[in-house]
Amino acid sequence: MYIENYKSKKYISYWLGFMFIIISIMIVVGGLTRLTDSGLSITKWQLFSGFLPPLSSADWDNYFDLYKKIPEFKEQNYLMTLQEFKVIFWWEWAHRFLGRLIGILFLVPLIIFTIKEGFKKLLGLYFIFFLICFQGFIGWYMVSSGLVDRVDVSHFRLSLHLIIAFLIISLLLWNYLQLNKNENFNINLKFSIFLFFLFSIFCQIVIGAFVSGMDAGQIYNSWPLMGSTYFPDDNNYSNIFKISAFSDPSLVQFMHRNLAYLILIFYLIIAYKVYKEKLAQLYLAIKLVGLILFIQILLGILTLLYGAQIVLASMHQISSIFLVSFSVYLLFLSTNQRLSN
Repeated sequence: MYIENYKSKKYISYWLGFMFIIISIMIVVGGLTRLTDSGLSITKWQLFSGFLPPLSSADWDNYFDLYKKIPEFKEQNYLMTLQEFKVIFWWEWAHRFLGRLIGILFLVPLIIFTIKEGFKKLLGLYFIFFLICFQGFIGWYMVSSGLVDRVDVSHFRLSLHLIIAFLIISLLLWNYLQLNKNENFNINLKFSIFLFFLFSIFCQIVIGAFVSGMDAGQIYNSWPLMGSTYFPDDNNYSNIFKISAFSDPSLVQFMHRNLAYLILIFYLIIAYKVYKEKLAQLYLAIKLVGLILFIQILLGILTLLYGAQIVLASMHQISSIFLVSFSVYLLFLSTNQRLSN
């Protein structure tokens, strides 16, 4: 995206930064919605009428009666009172409200900037808007998986919902950085090594969503071993090579742990190369990535040790937002400078 007008560039930059922040908050609220088992409390998708919360006792009774019809209530929360239902309802309502608000806050300025700068210059931002709309559809597609035959949502759909959210904030940050780039310099490392590092983090987010979706963080609450062994003793090594492994809680936790180790090793290799080549322009970015990667791994270990306690699990997810952001920044530096050679 190339904008010549200084004022337009400044305002678009502020807008993208604001959208990055609010969608990051949306990710955090979504994570808490999952951690509090609140995601199935609203059983219908009401695009416009759902903008307002229940305003009367009759409205609350109606929402609660609808919730009583799904398996989560019948098999798991059959003793839940209306007051307890309100707690999980507010989490899900806040998540959906933020989704609607994000759509409006993105669309209205996009139209205004399009009138001023033209459609072609903002084409990439229209793709982001498409992803935001598609994310709403995927959100309902995810919720619908838990309304009939199961007491929770599909962890595959949950992971899709989460990875699209991270893709959106990554694209927002990328466009923000493009608008605010200042200098060019040579980098001798290949762009692909930074891209693959970011890709590995996205893969880890997907596996992390599997862990969350199947409550796999509530088993094998020990580290560095899973119980008394490195490999979970309720499984066979051969099972790790089967598609069914992605639906096995202990194997998914095993994958999540070991992919974290691989990402750490990969980071150390990149950091070594950056310092070996004396790429001083990347020192800040590589340090930021390293710091947040260390925090992320530490929080992951603590989350396991304490059985996915809500505060720790939420902090673990929040740190993943920073990890992706700093990794995108590192990738941007390598890409931008590579293209300028």
